[in-house]
Amino acid sequence: MKVLIADKLSDKAVAALAQLGCDVSVQPDLKADELPQAIGDAEVLVVRSTKVTAATIEAAESLSLIIRAGAGVNTIDLPAASGRGIHVANCPGKNTDAVAELAIGLLIACDRRIASASADMRAGRWRKKEYGKSAGLTGRTLGIVGLGMIGQAVARRAAGLGMKVIAWSRSLTPERAEQLGVGFCDGPLELARLADAVSIHLAATDETRHFIGREFLASMSDGAILVNCARGEVVDTAALRAAIADKHLRVGLDVFEDGPAGGEADFADTDLAEMVTCTPHIGASTDQAAEAIADEVVQIVAGYAATGKCLNAVNVQRKSPAKVDLVVRHYNRVGVLADVLRELKNEGINIEEMENTIFEGGRAACCTLRLDAAPGVDLLAKIANADIIQISLK
Repeated sequence: MKVLIADKLSDKAVAALAQLGCDVSVQPDLKADELPQAIGDAEVLVVRSTKVTAATIEAAESLSLIIRAGAGVNTIDLPAASGRGIHVANCPGKNTDAVAELAIGLLIACDRRIASASADMRAGRWRKKEYGKSAGLTGRTLGIVGLGMIGQAVARRAAGLGMKVIAWSRSLTPERAEQLGVGFCDGPLELARLADAVSIHLAATDETRHFIGREFLASMSDGAILVNCARGEVVDTAALRAAIADKHLRVGLDVFEDGPAGGEADFADTDLAEMVTCTPHIGASTDQAAEAIADEVVQIVAGYAATGKCLNAVNVQRKSPAKVDLVVRHYNRVGVLADVLRELKNEGINIEEMENTIFEGGRAACCTLRLDAAPGVDLLAKIANADIIQISLK
């Protein structure tokens, strides 16, 4: 199995892939526009920040698996991959601690204005009177928008700082909030009004683009803190600029709406950087997280090579369009299922899912075919033959 690694991955992981028998090519400096030419006959593509465009997917005739060495998959053209039957997998939860640690770091840095104080001291300016002004975090309220694994990790750390934590998430219920030890908010605007600081942990989707916009920011208290270690496009940058000026928000950003994808690049949004405490999308970038993600990549490839099944697939249809299950108990002989499939094809019935289980001894099997339409009595009669033990519809 040929594997192309188009981003930096640990040497340990590369060696482990080679031990699996993979033909591994490591090209960590590839850019998105170079991938279509570089993909060749690779069957597996591993990326971290490098974008995987439709052009790359169309050029990759042998590609069957794309692995995002991280959690978010917004840099991969999922519709294009799904249209070609290419699995897309990620490594969820492996960078949870790293991102949560940075979110708390930016929260503290915003409250104490650490970056600005450091810049002044490096310029020879001792301004103790100015930087001695901060509200402190103990007893204050942190609102978390998006209470997934990272949001929960931030909540635990904030509680350790003596903060009161409230949260809003689409799937969060009052009961679940109580289990997690956080206050429940009916909506994001309620959270914005109640919080002294807000930490954003939403995935990037069409629905969450500019989710943190003018109305949310206007609902925040003057001088409140906003931290974003999720995705840049979740925040309306124009609205954020205005809120910083009008409401004197203290802002910590690890991500930018138009931030560079690579590890080294020019950064154009310097005027916004002057207004906030910021880092260059390093939330997941710790040695611990990198090794955990690399190990997960190896596990995904190993499982796929051995079984053809993809661990952590993100583009598999969640709800089957199948309307009925056809269960065929049959003798385990050559061509039995081929005859069944041929009769279904002739009737224009599509098989949405299929699973065949072999019984101990190998004489008999049971196949479940999930169909988009129910076969009629005549078709069932055609399917029945001496090799079929029983046919039933569920």
